[in-house]
Amino acid sequence: MKVRTTLSLILLLVTLLTACAPAGTAVPETDAAATEPATQVATEAPVSEMVTLKIAVLPIIDTLPMYVAQQEGLFAKFGVNVEFIPVASAPERDQLLAAGQADGTINETLAVMLFNKEAVQMQAVRYALRPTEGFGHFFILASAQSGITDAQGLKGIEIGVSQGTVIEYVTERLLQAEGFSADEIKTIAVPKIPDRMALLASGEISAGVLPDPLASLAVSQGAVIVANDSTHPEYGFSVISFRKEVIDANPEAVRAFLAAIEAATAMLNQDPAKYTSVLSDNKLVPPLLLETYKVPLFPAAGIPSEEEWSDALGWAKEKGMLTADVSYADSVNGSLLP
Repeated sequence: MKVRTTLSLILLLVTLLTACAPAGTAVPETDAAATEPATQVATEAPVSEMVTLKIAVLPIIDTLPMYVAQQEGLFAKFGVNVEFIPVASAPERDQLLAAGQADGTINETLAVMLFNKEAVQMQAVRYALRPTEGFGHFFILASAQSGITDAQGLKGIEIGVSQGTVIEYVTERLLQAEGFSADEIKTIAVPKIPDRMALLASGEISAGVLPDPLASLAVSQGAVIVANDSTHPEYGFSVISFRKEVIDANPEAVRAFLAAIEAATAMLNQDPAKYTSVLSDNKLVPPLLLETYKVPLFPAAGIPSEEEWSDALGWAKEKGMLTADVSYADSVNGSLLP
C-alpha cells in the first residue's frame, strides 16, 4: 500500500513540474523522439538569399545565351538570380549602368574604355559574341541600286554608320584590310539602325553597315554583302561587362552567372533549332527570317586579348574619343570564368 502511494505521489509531482515548467526549461522525457524536433531546429543552417544581378539587354542576337540560360533554369542551378532590363538603345543602356540601375550588360571594349577613361568603373569579363567563319557579326552592305558588288567599289563612297562606335571602328578596319587608304574611306553619320536600313533599301545611301540578323533582313530585301568581319574576328566581337563595384561586392554571383552562360552556350551550340522560340519571344530575329536564319556559333569562355584592346584603344585615341590610355589589366577581368 505504501509503495503504491509513493508511486502515485511521484507521478503527480512529475505532472505538476511538466505543466508549470517555463518555456525553454528542460524536462526529463522517457521518449527520445520527443526531443528530435528541437535538435533539428538547432542544427539547421540558415538558407542564404541568392544575389540578384540586373542585366541591361538590347534586342540583339548576342544576348541569346542569356535567354537560354534563363529558360533552362541554369542561373538558379548555379546559385544566382538574374533580372533582365530591356533597353532600346546603347545610350539608354549606358545611362542605366552609370546610374547603378543595372549591374551588367553586353557591350564592346570601346564602351568599357569610355566608362573607364577617368576611373575604373566597368570590367569586361567574357566574350559575348565573336565572329567565326561563315558567321559575321557586322556587314558592310551596298544598296541594290548602287551597282556595287565588292569592297573595291566602296572607295570614296559614303557609308552609313553610327560614328564613334564599334560599327565605325569595324568598318574602317575591314576596309584598311582590303587595302584602302585613309582618304579612300568615307562615312556618313546615320545613328539609328532603322534609318540606316531604310536609306539603304531606298538607295538614298549607296552603302551602310548593319549587325546581323538585320543584315540578313536587308539582304533579303536586295542589299549586297561587300564585306563582313567573319575573316577578322579581332574587330567585331562583343563582351559581357559588369560594373566593377558589383564584381567587388559579389564576385561569386558574377562567377555563377558566367558558369550558367557557359552551360547555356554549350546547349545552344549543340542544338540551336531547339531555341527558335527564344529568338521570336525576345524579338532577337525579325519574324520574316525565323525560318531561314542560322544561329551563329557562340564562343566558349574567353576574354579579349591585350592586342585586341590596344588596337581599339589606338583607334579611339585617333578619333579624339580618348586622350589617354585606359589600362587593359584594370578593364578586362578573366578571373571569374569557369
